[in-house]
Amino acid sequence: MLTIASFVVVVAGLKAAAGIVVPFLFAVFLSIICSAPMFWLKKRGLSTWFSILLVIVAISLGGYIIGAILGSSINDFSQTLPAYSQKLNQQYSGMLAWLEGKGIDVSRLRLVNLMDAEKGMRLIAVLFNGLRSMLGSGVLIVLTVIFMLLEASAFPMKIRAVFRDPGRSMDRMEEIADNVKHYLAIKTVISLITGILIAAFLAVMGVDFALLWGLLAFLLNYVPNIGSITASVPAILQAFIQFGWGMAAGTLAGYLVIEVIMGNFVEPRLMGRGLGLSTLVVFLSLIFWGWVLGPIGMVLSVVLTVTVKIVLESADETRWIAVLLGSKVPAPPAEPPEAAAGEEEPPASQ
Repeated sequence: MLTIASFVVVVAGLKAAAGIVVPFLFAVFLSIICSAPMFWLKKRGLSTWFSILLVIVAISLGGYIIGAILGSSINDFSQTLPAYSQKLNQQYSGMLAWLEGKGIDVSRLRLVNLMDAEKGMRLIAVLFNGLRSMLGSGVLIVLTVIFMLLEASAFPMKIRAVFRDPGRSMDRMEEIADNVKHYLAIKTVISLITGILIAAFLAVMGVDFALLWGLLAFLLNYVPNIGSITASVPAILQAFIQFGWGMAAGTLAGYLVIEVIMGNFVEPRLMGRGLGLSTLVVFLSLIFWGWVLGPIGMVLSVVLTVTVKIVLESADETRWIAVLLGSKVPAPPAEPPEAAAGEEEPPASQ
């Protein structure tokens, strides 16, 4: 009961402080990703401050590019949204008329009440508006990343001074940090390549707002299984509105090819370590973190859950929870050799 009560209190605190927690978590994950190039630059003889400066310049440049794409694309998308919604509703009405011509009573199926194009397409802007508002606090995020990177050098000494068994504690902390860093770095590279490929594919197809849909694919690629499906829906709708069924089918085929190649061939080879989550856990984490932290929590849901899983794996008393969260079924424990040696075959006469 004490554990459950503590969990409820922590979750309530996170939900109440979501406006502060989301930029802080974003800064933490940026710090984990940026610590690797920072230490690499330090090993090449650069000072700590100069290494941090180069990393922060790279982060700021990337944030500026993303902010510029979001700003221009969302404004253009918002202006054309009424026209797109009207055209989509017209095509939907034509589909209903075709079904009625085939003798299907669409009024009994209540299909008309299932379609509201304007509300459906406005859901796309919710995620981007949440990301844009978070990028608005970019100065706070950058400052937090700078201080975290400065503390990264002195953190091992603080651990040795705090814990009674610093060697074991340091090994555990390094294992957690290495696993999280490995997952975030590889997942970020895979997501970036996926977003670039999808944006280039949509641009070649002539679909409007190709950069916006590529950015959406980059963000939702952090959510396995359902993220790629969710990212493909607005682009397919866009192609359907512009060109019709044929181009929508071609867009769907392009998404499937890119996602199959990146998800089934490239990512398993680069990821290496088994940090996967079960499909049920991915879906529940999406709902949970989206409810606690809002739209950005849905993007960070799997990253947060994988981090919790890695932390649980580092301790023997909580490893069973990590096994339940994982996607792989562990092999049964091997039979002790003493037990195997003690089993004798019955005599042939028996």
